[in-house]
Amino acid sequence: MPLSTADVKHLEAALALAAHSVGLSDPNPRVGCVIAGGGWTAEGFTQAAGDAHAEVMALRAARAAGHDPRGATVYVTLEPCAHHGRTPPCCDALVEAGVARVVVAVGDPNPLVGGQGLARLRAAGVAVDVVGGEVGAASRELNIGFFSRMIRRRPWVRMKIAASLDGRTALPDGTSQWITGEAARADGHAWRKRAGAVLTGVGTVLEDDPRLDVRLVPTARQPLRVVVDSRLQTPPSARLLDAPGDVLIYAAVDEPLRAEPLRRRGATIVLRPGANHKVDLGAVLDDLAAREVNELHVEAGHKLNASLLRERLVDELVVYLAPKLIGAGREIAALGPLHRLADALPLEYRSVERIGDDLRIVARPPGRGAF
Repeated sequence: MPLSTADVKHLEAALALAAHSVGLSDPNPRVGCVIAGGGWTAEGFTQAAGDAHAEVMALRAARAAGHDPRGATVYVTLEPCAHHGRTPPCCDALVEAGVARVVVAVGDPNPLVGGQGLARLRAAGVAVDVVGGEVGAASRELNIGFFSRMIRRRPWVRMKIAASLDGRTALPDGTSQWITGEAARADGHAWRKRAGAVLTGVGTVLEDDPRLDVRLVPTARQPLRVVVDSRLQTPPSARLLDAPGDVLIYAAVDEPLRAEPLRRRGATIVLRPGANHKVDLGAVLDDLAAREVNELHVEAGHKLNASLLRERLVDELVVYLAPKLIGAGREIAALGPLHRLADALPLEYRSVERIGDDLRIVARPPGRGAF
């Protein structure tokens, strides 16, 4: 049935609620829910994994306010789940509550759901509308990593880069702090907050000793920190081992004498050998998906950036350009010279926005995300 003005308003409110699950609900999707009854509304969004989903939170809010959800309309940004995972199925909770109608922004790509939630609601006599369109696309975009993991069995790989206007990420000696301003750095941490894991290479660990945690914006959880380190050169004194959360180090060769001190510091060592004694980056993505990482945020140096780009493993670039010229220095990615312009990696701009004194460009390879 056509959406009314009230339907659109409640769906937009549900989308705004879903954003509150960023940095909280992983590996579960970010979902918002609004229940509208006779002159009242109740709201909810998905909590941490193992806690209540958006629909259950909204039902609780309705009952806590003294409202009876029987006959109400439910607006939810993703199809209610139909399987018993960490929590019971949300579609069953809605049926038991006696709601009359459920308006869904987009279907759930999880093979354990995949239309079953909608079917069970309809079988119970609940009217169901799947909206799609712009609101469906917005919900999907908010959960791009979840869709990627469910459909491609790989995380959504987002590469963050801070560079000068002439494309330099560091001086020739590796000095890079700070090319961009405070606003851009805080914005970068907001992108880190979205991620299930933050990845770098051992070269960056040795040169910059980064923490790779989320500090400049509030967050309920810290992403997994991941290092690509073929020969286990990460020092046990590295700061990323001090920050809260877990650390995963991917290596190509077994180095027991180097691995044991890192394990004592709490790191998990995973062997994923590839060609030329390097780490197999595709196997890393497969393993991270198996560990339920939806979005992988890359903050690495020019060598690892080039490897990921060359293997076409990057889904999105978030590039901050500072209004300064550096001249000689480290490039964004050490891709090497091309013999033809036609061989350049094509990208499509998604957005260009000023962040403080810097520009933020979000770009993707053509068609990426259309899975």
